[in-house]
Amino acid sequence: MSQAGRAKTKAQDAGWRGSVDVWLDAAYDALKESGVDAVRVMPLAKRLNLSRTSFYWFYEDREQLLAALLARWRDKNTGGMLSQCESYAESISEAILNVFKCWLNPELFDSQFEFAVRSWALQSDGVSGEIALADEARIGALAAMFRRFGYDNEGADVRARTIYLTQIGYISMKTTEDIVVRFRRIPQYVSVFTGKAPKRRELDRFYGTFGYAQTEPGVFVPLAETFEGTPIDDE
Repeated sequence: MSQAGRAKTKAQDAGWRGSVDVWLDAAYDALKESGVDAVRVMPLAKRLNLSRTSFYWFYEDREQLLAALLARWRDKNTGGMLSQCESYAESISEAILNVFKCWLNPELFDSQFEFAVRSWALQSDGVSGEIALADEARIGALAAMFRRFGYDNEGADVRARTIYLTQIGYISMKTTEDIVVRFRRIPQYVSVFTGKAPKRRELDRFYGTFGYAQTEPGVFVPLAETFEGTPIDDE
């Protein structure tokens, strides 16, 4: 069968065989829940209630699926972080707050995925190499962000490493914080990392991104509550 014909048949049969993304999503969930040893064809087929042979319609072997998982990790975590480092900001404080969104929004940076891939790297030199490349790229993007706001090369590099290694420590220790607890600490983190105090309006925009408002120092409420009782102008 020609390549085009095979692709067409794949699309027609996707309903009962699954799909590339269905198998990849199952592998992603298994990796985060139980580690790379759980990413195997038979357990995934059972999870999806599909036949084992369905897998081979979309992937040549387990190694190809693992490579797809690594590609997703690069695109999501490294891609998300680099994008935030390059986002528009009026000040270094606002730039840091852009990066901090990664730690609170799994759509930008999936910390569970990061932990799982770093754990996988303990069993694979190839994955360990991918981690090293990602670390270099992420630290480089953070350092470039500092240089953009006038920090010298050495200062930018050290501050970038301080931010990054702190967050990787959070992930490696599987530290969990209530979002309000993290909010209370963020102004001090910004001051430590930049040497500058963030402005109130910068913090307010950041908290608002996550649906919160600071009504007084250290006190946060859902943003919607600040509108309750506000007169509505019908004109």
